[in-house]
Amino acid sequence: MKTLAYRHTAYPSAWLAGVCGFLYSVSFVLIARASAGLGGGLSGFFLLAGGILGASALIGLYLRLEPAGGGYALWALIFGLAGALAAALHGGYDLANSIHPPGQSTTLPSPIDPRGLGTFGLAGGAMLAFAFLIHRDASFPRNLAYLGYVSGVLLVLIYLARLIIFSPSNPLVLAPAALEGFIINPAWYIWLGFVLRRAA
Repeated sequence: MKTLAYRHTAYPSAWLAGVCGFLYSVSFVLIARASAGLGGGLSGFFLLAGGILGASALIGLYLRLEPAGGGYALWALIFGLAGALAAALHGGYDLANSIHPPGQSTTLPSPIDPRGLGTFGLAGGAMLAFAFLIHRDASFPRNLAYLGYVSGVLLVLIYLARLIIFSPSNPLVLAPAALEGFIINPAWYIWLGFVLRRAA
């Protein structure tokens, strides 16, 4: 029986994760300003979908890096999947609240993903680890690793900014979030998709 090549699932997942990441940013930053309900619902949906698709892409990346990366690749995958799952759960939570708004608003952190611990913090750590492993693997473009380093640092900064400053409209929160969400993260995932499309 012919073995299924997971890359055929991984590379379109990476492309779609990049698209979802961009559309999440559009919904959260732009659409929500005009319509909080619509923006909240769309951003929740794209965060949910992006988390699932991102997890699929990271599994494909792990399979490419594992022969040389060993346990370090597994470490990156575990944290990456944790971040992706947290993002999916956070998105599902926001989507549910958008469809059926709770009786009263609250500023308490999400019990699923407090201040983006998983979506930004764990994902940033995983991105830095994957970037390090990509940098060591000659079969990957060197610039993909550099872009991953930038993305990982921005994700960690976003988490720290949300944790300490809290207000998403503060420029110290908004600037790295906009750069990561509109440009860096979508570009990294889409580029990763093209890399994974090629047979190892």
